Amino acid sequence: MQDNATEVTAAGIARLAGVGRAAVSNWRRRHADFPRPVGGTETSPAFALAEVEEWLRRHRKLAEVPLKERVWQQLAGHPDGPVTALVHAGCALLLIHERPPVWLDISSGTDERLAALLPTALDEVLTPRVPGTARPGRTDRSRVNGQPPVNTPPAATPATPATPATPATPATPATSATPATSATPALAIPTAPRLLPSVPLLRGVAELAADRGARPTFEFLLGRHLDANPRQYTLTPPDLAGLMAALAGTPATVLDPSCGTGALLRAVADRPDRRLHAQDSSPELAALTALRLALHTRAPVHAAAGDTLRADAYPGLRADAVLCHPPFNERNWGHDDLAYDPRWEYGFPARTESELAWVQHALARLRDGGTAVLLMPPAVASRRSGRRIRADLLRRGALRAVVALPAGAAPPYSVPLHLWVLRRPDRTHAQPELLLVDAGRFTAEGRGGPDWPGVRETVLDAWGAFDRDGGVEERPGVARSVPVIELLDDDVDLTPARRLPPPADTDGAGRLADVRARLDETLRLTAELAPPPAEPVPSAASGRLPLTTVGELARAGALVMRTGGHGGRARVPVLTDHDVLAGTAPSGTLPESEEEPVLTEPGDVVLPVLGGGAVARVVDEATAGAVLGRNLVLLRPDPAALDAWFLAGFLRGTANHRQASSYASTATRLDVRRLQLPRLAPDEQRRYGERFRALDAFERALREAGRLGEQLVRGMYDGLTDGTIAPD
Repeated sequence: MQDNATEVTAAGIARLAGVGRAAVSNWRRRHADFPRPVGGTETSPAFALAEVEEWLRRHRKLAEVPLKERVWQQLAGHPDGPVTALVHAGCALLLIHERPPVWLDISSGTDERLAALLPTALDEVLTPRVPGTARPGRTDRSRVNGQPPVNTPPAATPATPATPATPATPATPATSATPATSATPALAIPTAPRLLPSVPLLRGVAELAADRGARPTFEFLLGRHLDANPRQYTLTPPDLAGLMAALAGTPATVLDPSCGTGALLRAVADRPDRRLHAQDSSPELAALTALRLALHTRAPVHAAAGDTLRADAYPGLRADAVLCHPPFNERNWGHDDLAYDPRWEYGFPARTESELAWVQHALARLRDGGTAVLLMPPAVASRRSGRRIRADLLRRGALRAVVALPAGAAPPYSVPLHLWVLRRPDRTHAQPELLLVDAGRFTAEGRGGPDWPGVRETVLDAWGAFDRDGGVEERPGVARSVPVIELLDDDVDLTPARRLPPPADTDGAGRLADVRARLDETLRLTAELAPPPAEPVPSAASGRLPLTTVGELARAGALVMRTGGHGGRARVPVLTDHDVLAGTAPSGTLPESEEEPVLTEPGDVVLPVLGGGAVARVVDEATAGAVLGRNLVLLRPDPAALDAWFLAGFLRGTANHRQASSYASTATRLDVRRLQLPRLAPDEQRRYGERFRALDAFERALREAGRLGEQLVRGMYDGLTDGTIAPD
């Protein structure tokens, strides 16, 4: 059954048809029968999904809407908002995962029957898997892990914040202006009237799960939602979550008091004997985390919504480990309300030190000897307002390690964040020491993430030795265990880079000599590859060649066009738009999901579609196998019909890009289908292609010469200033 109320934006139509947004705008102008907007705004109209699908099929723009895209558009256009739709979908997927025969039975009848029977079926599944789930008609007696009763609207789903395209649901969560006074259950079983508008979506979700599985289906929908709202959520990358989980060891009871989307608890949810506790101030994130974890583990998932510092859902918990990525730089964290809170064992945090409040909350929820790992902004290690608390954490042996991560490890990506490893003291340390690790050398060039295998090996090796032996062998510039007495000065500055000896560089001059030799060789190669003087074409022979477009070639089968994805397989390099522009190796990452990625092959031509200028890159053997990233379009020519270098060369023409681009207030978008190239015989194509290939080699040599030149200049400055190179 098609949900006629589901709406889709122009961006969604472009994704359904595999085209750019400019193409959708052209369709609206050129076709009088294009569906009329049914909602949205003048600048961002929304259209009925059913009408759009029918129009696309009628005009042969799309043979059939892919199931995953139809489901996503139903979710994104849900009348109660995408988060409510995602929660309903997660509940149904958990039922499908746990009791498929029950789902088959209740979904075999009408939509009304499914909506009526689903709450009872969900109650039987959710209550044992997510203890504390609010039940219809019984929420006035609900408790969160032994806490006093809380009043929640009967069967209300978590609230979702209002967005321009989505109306907000009732029941708003507590905000910083009106802090919550008690925690509430993360999940509430929706009633039949709330579920009825979601039934078409749930049937589509079930169909998708039959092909992909319940867990991958939820990960796909959640990943797509997070990707569509990048500014609304702060995510913890999977590699970082895995490192934090490894530092925590093998705990049985784990708490994340600021769970977000559940990445940290998911990293430790691989054993059924674990007990997971989650809390977040955002009801929508708490609900999504509860469902995500329930789908990933057999362990019980305790989840609550509420401001952790003001309304702790687990005051009696003594966990084996606490993992936390707290909000940074909060000012209204409860300083005026919590002055006499018993959690402040190490000192009352200043208003500007919200992170130190989270540190002490984590310690208060640990058993003696338990471990906490928190992601922190680097300023917490050195701000004067927090020096007394840092000093007391050191004296009592609670702070055990500070790890400086490479830039790009987590948002904000331009800042090298820190990991703090803490342990609730179970004995007095005679001569306490602090482990300092600096993993900054694993920062990757460009916009790609850091070298995570290198980071993980360095950090875990240092922590394992320190935790086992009480100290580590000093590694200049990388790791050192520092006696606490050395740190208890006026500043109590715990920044690793300021306490580690600089890395030894015994052959700085020799290294620069090697760079100079490589630069000389590259400059000679550049001179050899420089194109010969251009010869003008005689005016009599400069007639205009017959042209075709990429769109026409795609329809004729001469090439296949694919767009970059929104998720992919873990550990597979991603070719980003920055890599294409800079000519570098694949360096990016995408949210991990079961969405089938687009993998590059030798001979593919890749173009950026957002403000990238006249650039087209031919994929070689070294780049082949990478996942196509976002904001990229891949053209795969038929070798019998098109030469790849001929195609890429003509697509780089400045005038060609200008006529195929559309302009918004802040960005330029390329409609690849409108790019033109001449109709030429294969032999003539290859003649052009060889010239374009030679120009590409010259361009790469110039780029390498520039990189080596910058490296030589930087090394000379460093050597002259640190005394390793003589001025003469």
